[in-house]
Amino acid sequence: MKHDIIEKRVGLLAVLIALVISVGGLVEIVPLYFSAQLTKASPGVVPLTALQLEGRDVYVREGCYLCHTQMIRPLRGETARYGHYSMAGESVYDHPFQFGSKRTGPDLARVGGKYSDDWLRIHFNNPRDVVPESNMPAFPWLARDKIDASITPRKMRALRSVGVPYTDEQIARSSAEVEGQTEVTALIAYLQNLGLAFPTLN
Repeated sequence: MKHDIIEKRVGLLAVLIALVISVGGLVEIVPLYFSAQLTKASPGVVPLTALQLEGRDVYVREGCYLCHTQMIRPLRGETARYGHYSMAGESVYDHPFQFGSKRTGPDLARVGGKYSDDWLRIHFNNPRDVVPESNMPAFPWLARDKIDASITPRKMRALRSVGVPYTDEQIARSSAEVEGQTEVTALIAYLQNLGLAFPTLN
């Protein structure tokens, strides 16, 4: 039988498997690049401010995405707990995406405005001060470490090169916006913005 020829030759089988996976992947992925729903920002979605951008970078650096997702799936249990399911257009300006894959802690896609800045500041310094059963580590250094304002314009220019519509004016004033700010202030600014593009869905 013809399939015996393929099954007895491991090299040929591996090549054919790779070919099938490649074709299947292209069929699934390529059409997404041409979908306006996935490549255009939803109404109300704007690029992060300079301070929020620096906060997002702190979020990435500290590995927050390892325990917190930012993607609510369209399942009843998820929407009942976290709010409206995540929309593709909400994440258009995220580079890299912060979808995450594990929930040791709660999803943060719609956390903006849920807690006060003071609550979040205490939480980052020692989570057990506000949530006694929390297993989240403390991040006390965020309250003393300052943002490096000199690199913020470069970050914004790099993001503009991949499609984030930052203006020359926004880039020019970005250093002044973050000068002297602590990392915890930037991180709070980032978190307080999450999900606010769709206030009617929260």
